Amino acid sequence: MTLGALIAAYQEDDEGGLRALLPLAGQTLVEYQARCAAAVEASPIVVLVERIPPQLHEALERLRGDGISVVTVGDAQEAASRFEPTGTILLLGDGVVPTPDLVAQITSAGEPLIATVPDDDVHDQFERIDAQSRWAGVAAIDGHLLSSTAAMLGDWDLQSTLLRRAVQDGVERVALDPSMGAPLLVDRAEQLGHFETALLSASRGSRRDFASRYLLPWIEDLATRELIAREVRPVWMIRAALALTLAASAGFFLGYPATSVVLLLLSAPLDLIAGRLAVLRLRPLPQTLFSRRMLWPAAGLALVALGWCSMKAGAGWGALASAAAAAAFAEAARRETPSLPLDGEVWLFSRRNAILLAVPFAALGGWAVLLAGLAIYAAGSFFLLQKVRHREFLH
Repeated sequence: MTLGALIAAYQEDDEGGLRALLPLAGQTLVEYQARCAAAVEASPIVVLVERIPPQLHEALERLRGDGISVVTVGDAQEAASRFEPTGTILLLGDGVVPTPDLVAQITSAGEPLIATVPDDDVHDQFERIDAQSRWAGVAAIDGHLLSSTAAMLGDWDLQSTLLRRAVQDGVERVALDPSMGAPLLVDRAEQLGHFETALLSASRGSRRDFASRYLLPWIEDLATRELIAREVRPVWMIRAALALTLAASAGFFLGYPATSVVLLLLSAPLDLIAGRLAVLRLRPLPQTLFSRRMLWPAAGLALVALGWCSMKAGAGWGALASAAAAAAFAEAARRETPSLPLDGEVWLFSRRNAILLAVPFAALGGWAVLLAGLAIYAAGSFFLLQKVRHREFLH
């Protein structure tokens, strides 16, 4: 059964603009709603709007630039014509800020559902359904309900009329699960502050190495806040990290180790920032992304190139052997199934940990010592993982 989405975007906020254009984490509210719909593979995504101001046009173009196809309609009849009568339509209320989990819950059932919140002072802005509940701003309805409603709508409000008819038809109501997060109904920008902070915080996720957990978060936060409002695609940042790593490898081969370490430092947070931007835009980067998968081999190449550079500078063949050993043990450890708790895993060898460890040695010119240390570090990480894995196997 096909799933489409209908987003209402015609009500005004307290300042006379559209609620749909209120800012949220570097985008507009309607962009966030459309991304929630795209995350559950809704297509088409239709925005019902009476007028299209320049800001809305720009928002829709940003969505299209990210590969999210959005169309606008001016009335109920045109909206109904965009959907299959036998399909399911995700209905998102005007000015409603749902959580992605709530949208996924309502659409995953594969049948009409209405999300509800309690009829209390906290939710007094939401539209009342009965004496006990109000509409949470998210529902899944049958396509034929939209068609029949559009045929008899007249001057009535489409969003409210659809909700009333769904209730009259006995569509099942689902009380909001607190674990899904509370939706908001907003008519001014100030109401979005806490939700935006929570989104930015949640986008960080877990960090599995020391550098990204303790040393890079402030760079991540700053860059994410600056870039979320810009048309920077996350994949571009992954490619930039790969390009910087390959440039560092070339720098090592050509005898510019200090410059190469600076390039590696610049590359270290880029994939983390890209991941956060992708999460905030509700389009997480696939693990199979080629440029993302090539970051690790490129880092190994840079390590071997440093060994070559140190050998040519007089450190002897031992520097190259240490670099090759470090790369080999690091790859072997990476292939092991992680068996340590997160707090233990942060200390293991990783690309970012190795880059940050290189900084003090680069400042002192101790390249051979650095390579020997990285070889011991990578070997220790591998054998520790082996020990834990075999202990679990025996038990």
